[in-house]
Formats: sequence, structure tokens, C-alpha cells
Amino acid sequence: MTVYEMQREIMRLKKENDICILAHSYVAREISEIADFTGDSYALSVKGAGAENQNIIMCGVRFMAETVKILAPQKKVVLSNPAAGCPMAEQMDRELITRLKEMNPGRAVVAYINTTAELKTVCDVCVTSSSAEKIVKAMPEKELIFIPDINLGSYIAKKCPEKDIKLVSGGCPTHARISKRDVDSARSAHPGALLLVHPECVPEVTAAADYVGSTSGIMNFAKSSNAKEFIIGTENSIAEHLQYDCPGKRFYELSKDLVCHNMKLTTLPQVLQCCRGEFGEEIVLETGLMQKAKKCIDKMIEYGG
Repeated sequence: MTVYEMQREIMRLKKENDICILAHSYVAREISEIADFTGDSYALSVKGAGAENQNIIMCGVRFMAETVKILAPQKKVVLSNPAAGCPMAEQMDRELITRLKEMNPGRAVVAYINTTAELKTVCDVCVTSSSAEKIVKAMPEKELIFIPDINLGSYIAKKCPEKDIKLVSGGCPTHARISKRDVDSARSAHPGALLLVHPECVPEVTAAADYVGSTSGIMNFAKSSNAKEFIIGTENSIAEHLQYDCPGKRFYELSKDLVCHNMKLTTLPQVLQCCRGEFGEEIVLETGLMQKAKKCIDKMIEYGG
């Protein structure tokens, strides 16, 4: 089958089988074209929970599918590729953070949404890269622990000097591998371009950027800016998507190594197989775990407005 034929068959099966397809911004273009919603992890979870469909296919990684299930436990949620995990989300476990809390009594634990459902059960509030600053400032506690991304945590700590934030070593290996040398090389190759980077990058990289923000923030900035050239410092698929969305502008990858291999696991043929019920993994979480994990998400909504 051609790409077009597969896309057309997926669209037919979605209607026939009451399916909503969620696609993270980092997946391939041909998948995002047949998705009902595309975007960041939390935005997708909210869209999935609010969709009328009873069946959800998450084209992303495991923690995203878990978050959808937590917000909509009555729905059938399928992860498009069972092997698609998130190295950052899997770096820390409940036992580690429980011990850390015992060693630091009184500190509230702020968890990046890129964490497992199990880890969220021992955290006080969840944040996204776009909402972290607002939520941290709104929290009544002054002393915090930020997990698991030390680079995002460091960036937020600078934005919230009134808070005492303890950082724990961890983070996104894809963003963390980018160095100031990559920035200098890209600036040299494209001297007129604005540099837009994700706060999961190391401090030396974010300090050199013209704009620092979430995936959606980067895309919105590039689309609305009067500038014509941009260096994109997040997963390279974003540069590709922007090339489609803004054909009158030019987008350059900050590094050829800015690739999330887990996000690239899902293919269009696999999505088709998921729609047929032949592939993917249904997310099954214990009711008590989902209830405990949802508390920190509810706090995120409360503080984030």
C-alpha cells in the first residue's frame, strides 16, 4: 500500500471503530496528518480525555499513554508501539523519590510530566515545560525538589529565585547531548537565523538562545515571528513540520543528533495495524495507582489555571 492508501484506510477505520488518534509533535509527518490531535504530551492527554471516542491510540511514548489513561480511566488507551518508552521518564522510581523525600522533609516534589504513572503517585504536583514557571511560582511551598530533568529544573530555578529548588541529576538524553559547540557551529553556518531551543537543553545552550520554550512554544514563536530563518533546538521533526507549515521561511536543525529514537519507533503501517486491533499495547493501570497519580495532575491544573 502507498502512504496515501494507508492514510485513507486509517481514516475509514477511525470512524468504523470509534478511534481517536493522538500524535506527539515528534512523530513522523505522515502520522500527524491522520491524527485527530497533535501537540505536546499534556495537551494530547487533555484532548484524548475530552474526546467523544471510546478508543484512543497514542502515537508517542508510554508515559503519554499512561497520562491519557489516568485522565480517562473508562477509555481503552493503546500505545502505538509497545517498545516506545522515555529514557527520562524511566530514570527514577518511586522508591528513590520516597527516600529523597524522607531525607528532605518539608520539600514538595515537583514532577515533570515526563514521568511514569507510578512515580507520579509520590509527587506533589506535575508540570509541563510551558507551565513549570507559573506553577512553581504559584505553589505555597518555598522549598522544592524538581525531578527528573536537571536542565529544565535549573532553567526554572533561575526564573524563580524566590524558591529554594533542589535538583536531582537526570534528564532527556536527546536534548542534553547538545553543546555550546553545536550552537557556535549552527550560528556560524546560519548567521541571520534566530535560535529557538527547548529548556531540556543544558544551561550553556539555553543561555545562548534567542527564545527558550516548549515544543509548542517554539512552533508558535516561529510561525508568528517576522524573522525568516530559524535554528531549531529540539527534536528534528519540529524543523520538518515547520518547513511544511511555513514554506516561506527556512528552518535548520541545531544538530543532526537531535533525534528521539523512541518517538521514531511508531510507523504509519503500525498505526494502521493498531486501528485493526492487530498491533499496539493496551495500557492497563490499577485503579488505586491511577487515583494517586492523578492528584499531582489535579494540582497542576489548580496552580496552572
